[in-house]
Amino acid sequence: MNGDIQTLKAEIEADLATIAAIYAALDRYSGKLDTEEGRIATAYYLHNLYNAFENIFRRVAKTFGNAIGEDSGWHADLLRRMRLDIPDVRPHLISETAYDCLDELRRFRHIFRSAYRLELDTDRLALVLKKAQALREIYRAEMAQFLSFLDGLLSSAP
Repeated sequence: MNGDIQTLKAEIEADLATIAAIYAALDRYSGKLDTEEGRIATAYYLHNLYNAFENIFRRVAKTFGNAIGEDSGWHADLLRRMRLDIPDVRPHLISETAYDCLDELRRFRHIFRSAYRLELDTDRLALVLKKAQALREIYRAEMAQFLSFLDGLLSSAP
């Protein structure tokens, strides 16, 4: 299991670097929602932002034996599980506040991926962007806390 935890930690750290890069890209376009290009780019990066977080969640679930099947609704189930403390297995990965932000991003990602002809609603996009920015203020500390938990597992392993 030690190798699995080390791998998980490295993968999370790589995903966190990707998340930081996505936020930097969002910064370039978030003030341009009044243009079609700005809306499209913002939507694309919001989509990618959720994907990066979901990659972390899938890895955590797999490593700790609480993976979810890929039937209908699994994305929402996976996100809900990340806010749970699972006694003797793992602590929660995200807070209720982060869950709220991420759930908005998840719903947006679903619409963005499913629509072939999408007229991006500026107000809706602004709301999702606002949730992404609120998440930006808290995700690092929450991820750091989880990485610290992983470090504790590594240091106590025989």
